[in-house]
This record gives sequence, C-alpha cells and structure tokens, in this order.
Amino acid sequence: MYVDVSSIRKGETTYTRTLLRESFRDQGKVKHRTIANLSHCSIQEIEAIRLALRHKEHLTDLQVVPKAMPFALQQGPAFGAVWLLWEVARALGLQEALGNSRQGQLALWQAIARVLDQGSRLSAVRLAGTHAACEVLGLGRFDEDDLYANLDWLTAQQSAIEQRLFQHHEPAPSPGLFLYDVTSSYLEGRHNALGAFGYNRDGKRGKRQIVIGLLCNSAGRPLSIEVFAGNTQDPKTFRSQLDKAAHRFGGGDITFVGDRGMIKGPQIDALAEQQCHYITAITKPQIETLLAQGTLQLGLFDENLAEVLGPDGVRYLLRRNPIRADEIARSRNERYQTLAHAVETANGYLRAHPRAQPAIALRKLGERAKRLHIDGWIALTRQERSLLLAQDSAALAECAQLDGCYVLKTDLAPGTASKELIHQRYKDLALVEWAFRESKTAHLEMRPLYVRLESRTRGHAFVVMLAYLLIQELARRWCHLNLTVQEGLDQLATLCLTEVHLPGQPVAYQLPTPRESLQNLLDAAHVKLPNRLPTPASIVTTKTKLTERRKTI
Repeated sequence: MYVDVSSIRKGETTYTRTLLRESFRDQGKVKHRTIANLSHCSIQEIEAIRLALRHKEHLTDLQVVPKAMPFALQQGPAFGAVWLLWEVARALGLQEALGNSRQGQLALWQAIARVLDQGSRLSAVRLAGTHAACEVLGLGRFDEDDLYANLDWLTAQQSAIEQRLFQHHEPAPSPGLFLYDVTSSYLEGRHNALGAFGYNRDGKRGKRQIVIGLLCNSAGRPLSIEVFAGNTQDPKTFRSQLDKAAHRFGGGDITFVGDRGMIKGPQIDALAEQQCHYITAITKPQIETLLAQGTLQLGLFDENLAEVLGPDGVRYLLRRNPIRADEIARSRNERYQTLAHAVETANGYLRAHPRAQPAIALRKLGERAKRLHIDGWIALTRQERSLLLAQDSAALAECAQLDGCYVLKTDLAPGTASKELIHQRYKDLALVEWAFRESKTAHLEMRPLYVRLESRTRGHAFVVMLAYLLIQELARRWCHLNLTVQEGLDQLATLCLTEVHLPGQPVAYQLPTPRESLQNLLDAAHVKLPNRLPTPASIVTTKTKLTERRKTI
C-alpha cells in the first residue's frame, strides 16, 4: 500500500490528485488497485498517512508531534542503488563470504562503489558521502587510508573468501568443468610492483602491464582471479589454476577449457598427473602437420562438425566456419588492394621523376607486402621503369584452403561427452572473454589501477571480480528490460532518503514512494524496500582534499 500523487497542467492551472493505492501480482504481472481518494486531504494529513505506512509494523516507534510543532524536510543521501546492490550481494552470498567485520563491510562497499562509479579509493570515499553507504552497510567513519589497508586484508583473505563463495553456489562437490583465460591490463605509471613489459593485448607500445588470469565455472561465473607479473607467459599461469580446481573447487573428474595458447604439451602433462581432462584448440601449423601425416583429411572440413580419433587416443573435432572464411577472404583482398594502390602510386612517382630508381621502389613494395602478410601469393616484377603486381593463383588457393577451419582437441572419451557438447563447451570461453570486457573497459574499468604495492594490486583485481559478480547477476535479473545495468543503477540512484528535522529531535529518515519505473526495476530484481529505515550515520570525508591538489590558474 502506498500514496500515489500525480499532477497535470491545463493552461495556467495545475490539477493534483492523490490516491491511496495497493500493488499486487496477477499471473506474474504487477497491477495496482485504488483503495481511497485522498485528494481532499491536507498536505499534513497525507504526510501522516505516508509516515504511518512506512512504520506500519513499528507504529510504537513513532513519536506524537504536537500539531503546532514546526518541521522541515530536506533531501538526504541516495538510497535506491546502494540498497539494491546490497540486497543482491546478500542473495549471492557475497556479504556472508566477506563477513560482518569492519574489514568485510569495507570490502563490500569497495565492490558496490566499483559498480556505481569506477575510480580510486579516494573517489569511493567521496561516493559514500553522497550515497547511504554507512547507513545500509552499518559502517562508521572511514577514509581512503582505511580502503587502501582493506585491499591488503582482501589479498590475505582472498582464498578463504573465494572458497566460501564457491560453497555457497555449489555446496555439493561434483564433477566440474572450468573455463580459464588470460588477459593483460596496461599501466599508466612505472612504479607498480607487478608491472613489466610483455605481450600487450591492448596494443599499447611502451607501456608496462600486469597479466590477469580468470577462472570461471561452466556457466561463466568467476571463481577466482589472480594477478601475475606483466612478463608472465600465458601457459605459466596455468599450474596455479589447476591446483585451485583440483584442491579447492571440487576435485574429482575435472575438465579444463582453454584456448590454443593456454593448454599446450606441459599443461596437458600436468593435467594428466592430476587425472584431469582438457578441451582446447590447435594452431594452424599443427593442423597442417596433422594433414601431412594423414591423421586429418582436408575433405572433412565442412560446416557440419566432424570427428577424428587420433592414434594416441586423442579426439579431434573439425569444422569450417563459412562466416569466418568470408571474413578472411575479404581481409586478404583488402590487403591486396592496399598494395595495388601503393604500386600505382609508385608508378606515378617514377613517371614524374625520371631520376628515381625503380629498384628501390620495388624493394620497398616487397617489404610492405611482407608486412601485409601477402608476399606468399603475389608477384612483384619490374618492366623497365614500371612495376607490375600479379597474383599467384596456385599459391593463393593453397593459402586459402584452411580459411575458417579450426580443430578442437580433447582427451575426453567418446562415451563421456559427445562432439556437440565438447564444441559447445569450447564456445563457452566467450563467457570469460565477456567478463574480461566488462571488467577492463566496458563497465568496471579495472584500469587505471591507482595502486603500486603488489598486495594492493591483487586486492584491486579481486574487488573488480566481486563487482563483476554483482553486474552479472543484475544483468541476469534485468535481461527482459530494455535498458543496460548502468542505466538501471543511474535511475535507482535518484531515489533518495528524506531527512525530517524536528526541533530538539535527532534527524530521522523517510523514504518517498518510488515512481513506477523505479518500482518496476526493484520488482524485476526481486528486491523490496525496507520497512524500517536506518538511522543517519556520521558524514564520511576524505583526508586528501581536491582543492589542495588542483593547480592554480
């Protein structure tokens, strides 16, 4: 039951109607029923009804205010988004895994703050000053130094927290399938303890980086995140993930899914030692080797999935992706056209400059063909002062015969998993890539890190993983709504508490009735607003003031 107020304007006159309404569900749909028309009531009477509805289960807590006693209403902190994320964290078992200690509550706020507004620990403290963080989480006063120290605590407790989260979602140990992938995140500074030069997936030359490994279950839910030095090769990160899966996350019959650069010979041997299985892909040179050996036949590549049992008992799954084949052919033709345009430009220059040397132009074009990776099937020749470009049809056909072809490799027995199931499980690696995209650039923005110490770098990455769990769950609950998670949170952040100021009395909170769009968001997330509102908490402020750090103009 709630009070619904609506106003319309006709000409110079505004008409307001106030109704006492009730929400209910009918066959899964939210509907509303009008109980009474309160339009004739005074503002004080309507506010009294609202106050009574908010405290209907604790009416004895309300104090009778003399009619003549003045009071003032003032906008309080933002409440809707923090309350929603706190309720989702409770449902996911995140609050229980972090614990009710002050450090656990600070860690939970760091995860919620990362979802609301990505930034440094300093910005997380400022965010707590505008949102009802202390009221909802039960936190006292804290500053940025407390949050930095909390990163150290998170790193020390990470294994235990991950274990508790795993047990909450999968309480009974069972044969499991784990998805694992690696990415890197470049650094703006030069003083991070784990920063080093390595293979930069972001294409940022001259930037140090860190390497991040993310272990997920078969549904793409993150189980563990680990940070390595920036020059760590992908296969070197695999052993620790295998130990986690074998000893912390279930054990038993385990299958690892990784891409072609992750699970290689040493990793396969390590899996065999633990009696675990794998699903991976092989590289193009490996495919060519198996074709030369006769293990695979080129005619087996088709749009339909084919399977070959190798002499060592390893299963190979073959398929040609026609969409990918068209993309490769189109890219190859675009690169050829780029070189053709360069040849035409060079010929024009040679005609305009009689003293220019054609041999030098031919050499430069040959170098460019190598950079474009088309030198194996094109022919560059010189005829007097003209340069000619042609295609070698036979070499081109040989180069294109594996376009769109890929081969999966697994040691799972045919009776254990069908070829279609294995193919689908490998495609599930896209879930890990989606988690990396959300965590690195899309919503959570892992970088910039704003930390230097090793423990705090690991703690920062763990906070991002916890925040992604909240984002992932909200995306699942709001999947049928026509908005993004960020848009929904931005709307709920407009639901603020109202401060009631009475002479000689401490400040009390009221929560206004949310408008219909906000109520729909809460209903879709299966979250109810509290009946009993929190008491105002102390104001949170930072030690560092922005005015002290700004440059004077």
